[in-house]
Amino acid sequence: MSRIVSFRGLLANGAQERISLQTNNGLTGYRIIKISLIGEDLTGRTQESVFKINSIIQSSVTGTVDFSDQTLLGVGYYQQNTANTYFGGTTIVFDNIKFNQDIYLTHTEGASTYPVNYYIELEQMDLNLDEATVATLKNIRNND
Repeated sequence: MSRIVSFRGLLANGAQERISLQTNNGLTGYRIIKISLIGEDLTGRTQESVFKINSIIQSSVTGTVDFSDQTLLGVGYYQQNTANTYFGGTTIVFDNIKFNQDIYLTHTEGASTYPVNYYIELEQMDLNLDEATVATLKNIRNND
């Protein structure tokens, strides 16, 4: 059985936030199904936000996106300009990746130092013992 759980918040420029998901037995899994971003102030600011979700803590917060990074679970990009003529962004979720450990959110602002609002939906599911073992081992391997 699966259900949807959501998280929302305001993430500062250069910040990293942990969302605690791990359980004692590791038999609860998650998959990202939605990432939405919007600026904090929509009246006359220029903003270029890169928002990433990783399966391990990041040693530094950057705007670099590398799809070969096996710890990258999803990316969001949000942009607006001072004339209020452009609001929008791009979201990419690697929806085939199941995880059962904490996830880490990062935000980098390219045009200023403004924060970004995020909304994330995760599909929560029961994992069998084999799936839980694979998800946990992937996380351990990526932490080395």
